[in-house]
Amino acid sequence: MKIHLKALGCRLNEAELEQWAREYTLRGHQVVSEQEEADLVVLNTCAVTGEAARKSRNLMKRLHRANPRARLVVSGCHATLSADEVAQTLGVDLVVPNSDKEQLVTRSLEGMEPGSMPLMATEPGEAALFRRGRHRAFIKVQDGCRYRCTFCIVTVARGEERSRSIADIVDEANRLHAEGIHEIVLAGVHVGGYGSDIDADLAGLVRALLQDTDVPRIRFASVEPWDLPEDFFSLFENPRLMPHMHLPLQSGSDAVLRRMARRCKTAQFRALVERAREAVPGFNVTTDIIAGFPGETEEDWQQTLAFVEEIGFGHIHAFTFSPREGTKAARLPEQIPHEIRKRRTRELVALAGRLRAEAMKAQLGSETEVLWERPFTDDAGRQWLQGYTRNYFRVQAPAGTASAENRIQRVGLVDVDGDALIGTVRGE
Repeated sequence: MKIHLKALGCRLNEAELEQWAREYTLRGHQVVSEQEEADLVVLNTCAVTGEAARKSRNLMKRLHRANPRARLVVSGCHATLSADEVAQTLGVDLVVPNSDKEQLVTRSLEGMEPGSMPLMATEPGEAALFRRGRHRAFIKVQDGCRYRCTFCIVTVARGEERSRSIADIVDEANRLHAEGIHEIVLAGVHVGGYGSDIDADLAGLVRALLQDTDVPRIRFASVEPWDLPEDFFSLFENPRLMPHMHLPLQSGSDAVLRRMARRCKTAQFRALVERAREAVPGFNVTTDIIAGFPGETEEDWQQTLAFVEEIGFGHIHAFTFSPREGTKAARLPEQIPHEIRKRRTRELVALAGRLRAEAMKAQLGSETEVLWERPFTDDAGRQWLQGYTRNYFRVQAPAGTASAENRIQRVGLVDVDGDALIGTVRGE
């Protein structure tokens, strides 16, 4: 049977898709990149904002229209929070809430399993995510969150914290590496809280991965900044740990952070970034910022812009605040008018673009390792390979000089073209 997998939203949703892809493959089914070919379509939805929920609803409808003969299975945060509505959507055959995701593959195949297991299910082969056009694997290390930021609906949709064992995660990393994966990303709802329920912690997990696996590159998805201990960045002395972290700030105003119920204030965040950059020169910090949170004055907003510029983020996910039913923030007084929220978002996007350009230009003349991920053709018909530096900046090089996708090469950074660095290959 042919399976098409689709996700909206966070890296954790992608990690879950990759787990399902491997499980479908082990059961003898084929993961396909085109939804029109599929017998079964699985959508992992998002509900982090009202806009994300709307996109999830629209994508369900589009997937059904594109392939009405395929069985459509829907899971994720939107499917969990609005299960009845999703179940009544035209074309949806099965809704699997977040609490039942471990059984999604089995439940989706009920009544559809072939009579015998195909030979391909018993033979080793390349990772299922290569067939999805992916070269970086997301590993789900935990789910759920014990904190309750006032803007966040995900903690409601995902529930309490549940961590996987270190041994299980190490085994998955080794399996992925054996299948040809050179880079893994540790993902979860509250990655920094890993192990709180099993007498473990994130630093211990990282040490185990460095000791018991040979995966060349290890990254993190989003990590809440208040969870990292003083000595955490000493781990980056090992070059297999990539010098980049996504640390969600949300606001550069302490007054706004209090209304958000965030546990990290600006002074703590500044000190954390300083420790990272002292440990590893060129350490890239990226973040999330919400524009127009209830009660955010113009002074608060100017403080945020000034703090963002001071830190010098390599990339910013800019969110326009939108009231999300079920969150405390939706009921807070002093809601900001829509036009002011949008204007602040535009200002943030412009600043983020300038900071990113400055960060890329600062790297010109240096050398780094790049994992080539995929080829592409530009508007002039030229062939390129695209990949990412160790500190997670996009690089492209002429396809004739870079060796091949899914290879790591030493690259000199010689120019900037839009949002990408231009590289010249130095050698294997």
